[in-house]
Amino acid sequence: MSDCDPRVPQRPTAGAAGEDTPAPGVIGIGLAAVLTFALAQGSWQWFATFIGVTLIAVMFAFQRRAQWTPDIRSAYVRGLVAYALVVGLCVAVALTPLLQRWSRLFPMPGTRDKCELMGRYEALQVKAARGSLAGGDGAALAFAQDVQAGKAVAECLAATTTLWLPVYGVGAAALVGATAWFHDRARARRGRSAAEVAELGS
Repeated sequence: MSDCDPRVPQRPTAGAAGEDTPAPGVIGIGLAAVLTFALAQGSWQWFATFIGVTLIAVMFAFQRRAQWTPDIRSAYVRGLVAYALVVGLCVAVALTPLLQRWSRLFPMPGTRDKCELMGRYEALQVKAARGSLAGGDGAALAFAQDVQAGKAVAECLAATTTLWLPVYGVGAAALVGATAWFHDRARARRGRSAAEVAELGS
């Protein structure tokens, strides 16, 4: 029996199936980003940037959106919303150490000064806790004060940064979503135009 026989049901190819439903990789990426937040304790470290950039790279490499359609109830729009939110979350994870440490990127008016006061208070706490031992080794005491003060400042800044991260995440998600929408719409229109030209040529 011929493969072109209309009585033989044709199975859709992997590419055709992917045009209607988004790839499920977005779920795993989102869970990974959420776990990053859940496991983060204290100051945000640069490894969070590595995790965020890696997740974004995986998203761009393997996540395929459904075929563009203007219907807001379509699988494309649902997939696009999930895609944009997860990318925004990954961007927030990647930017967190920068936001915490770079005042130009994240000024936090008044907060940084208060966190410095927290560091000074922690240094006084260290000195008071040492008691009579403070005069034994001034260098060791100064080192302990610097370490504890730096830790207190970093944790204070990290806590405030985390509070503001949703704003950065939502902003990144809106930008990614809008860019992907216009890109997919333009690609769909180019595809229709090419199909119409092919039909006229035939």
